[in-house]
Amino acid sequence: MLRNTKGVWDRVDAHKSKFFELSDRIWDHPELNYTEFFAANEHSRMLAAEGFSVKEALAEIPTAIMGEAGEGGPVIAILGEYDALPGLSQEAGIAEERPLIQGGLGHGCGHNLLGSASLLAAVAVKDWLAQSGLPGRVRYYGCPAEEGGSSKSFLVRAGAFDDADVAICWHPSGFTGVFLPMSLACAEIEFTFHGRAAHASVAPHLGRSALDAVELMSVGVNYMREHMPSSARIHYALVEGGGISPNVVQPRAVVRHLVRALNLGEMWGLIERVKKIAEGAALMTETRVEIKQLSGEANLVGNRPLEEAMQANLLQLGAPEFDRTDKEFARKIQETFAPSDIRAAYERVGLPADPEPLCEQICPLNGGSSDGLGSTDVGTVSWVVPTVQCRTTCFATGTPFHSWQLVAQGKSPAAHKGITLAAKAMAGVAADVLSDPALLSAAKETFKRFRDENPFRNPIGPDTKPPLEMAK
Repeated sequence: MLRNTKGVWDRVDAHKSKFFELSDRIWDHPELNYTEFFAANEHSRMLAAEGFSVKEALAEIPTAIMGEAGEGGPVIAILGEYDALPGLSQEAGIAEERPLIQGGLGHGCGHNLLGSASLLAAVAVKDWLAQSGLPGRVRYYGCPAEEGGSSKSFLVRAGAFDDADVAICWHPSGFTGVFLPMSLACAEIEFTFHGRAAHASVAPHLGRSALDAVELMSVGVNYMREHMPSSARIHYALVEGGGISPNVVQPRAVVRHLVRALNLGEMWGLIERVKKIAEGAALMTETRVEIKQLSGEANLVGNRPLEEAMQANLLQLGAPEFDRTDKEFARKIQETFAPSDIRAAYERVGLPADPEPLCEQICPLNGGSSDGLGSTDVGTVSWVVPTVQCRTTCFATGTPFHSWQLVAQGKSPAAHKGITLAAKAMAGVAADVLSDPALLSAAKETFKRFRDENPFRNPIGPDTKPPLEMAK
């Protein structure tokens, strides 16, 4: 019986070219939240071709899928994503802004790479399990709508991870390592104000402006910013202003607020304060406000035993080795940044600046800063199953996420090298867990100690439905 866990890396190398092609196909067909039909179908077809049993429309989300292989033993969940972003259409392989479609879509967060590497890791673990004869199951979860749609929170609510023992994931980056496991809890909430239309000159006294209510709400939230934790964030977007005519008292206006906080408890308190401000704005304008939550994500919970195992895999594998062509293109991309962008990138991960345009080192375990955090729906998964994630270098140092520069690098050989390393690291951790009961026990005990002190409330309520129409 083969128990060489690192033999799983050979399986990554055996399959990787197919998954480079998969990543490039997804890059060629960018799709927004909950409309990733091409990507989900491509991932489903790949799963079936590799011998996985496939479930589609997981949790009644049309573009959420899950493939499983193996028998008995622990269940390893490997998480993938494949959604794109609006307004980031960009030609690949050039270092100047050149949209393929003006105002079109683009993979500005590298999720074409993310899902492909995760699926590659799952295939490698499936093969390794069959070869080793060990009991265990590996699952690939194709998760749509990470960019504000919070699909994993809905999957958690539906029980999709209830019998999983460990969850493993990664994200493309400008650096390689297992970083500080922190993200902000968040909730996206839509406030619709209903007023009364009237002629703005002849009979303004008969109207009740929904747009005035939105503006007053914005003023109230802005004053609130002084009186909330410095780590919290509140952003907003005007979805509907009531029309384009200033000669009408607008009867309807819609604003979305995204409330972020360091943890779930802090987030709930901020949400209640924002709701009170909305109700106050409605009271002042004699309008009515309708409040609807669209999505929500918990803060990320770390798991030290799994993080140490993933870091050990990365150290044994070594960072990606980039060639002259990789570095020349990355250097051209860096020329589109300010020097401060590159310095800030190194500061965020706690490393001294390096003249090389691509990072070829493994960052220290749990390095990085707690400043400038974003949100991810992986956080919600980490509250219900021990979870670990890494990053690998796929882009020029300093590349901002959600930018045309990142899209331009999404099909590059350097990005494919990042896929390979990420898949090996994830597959290596899965093999470690499946072959070492002590590691699985330590991960579960760490998770249990946290949950015993921190009760979980899903950041989406029981009546909130997946916002399948949000892309429109």
